[in-house]
Amino acid sequence: MRKAIFAMVALAGLGVGSLAGISPAAAYDYPWCAQGRGTGDPGECSYRTLQQCQASVSGRLLTCGVNPRTAYNQQRPSRRYLREYAPY
Repeated sequence: MRKAIFAMVALAGLGVGSLAGISPAAAYDYPWCAQGRGTGDPGECSYRTLQQCQASVSGRLLTCGVNPRTAYNQQRPSRRYLREYAPY
């Protein structure tokens, strides 16, 4: 009886130990979203390229748009860059 209890405790310890090393998946905002009725706001943003998005929305009455989370987080060029290369 003691061996059976010891075996169950050991298996439970191994199970908990194996779960301790698992980390959650990293969240990533992809730059393209399938947008339309039923997709919510800003849409289904799981596409790396416009072509992937267009292939997915084909026949679904949806459109592809830029993910606003990624569009507004892009860094602007520095003033130095603008002065050197912009004509104005």
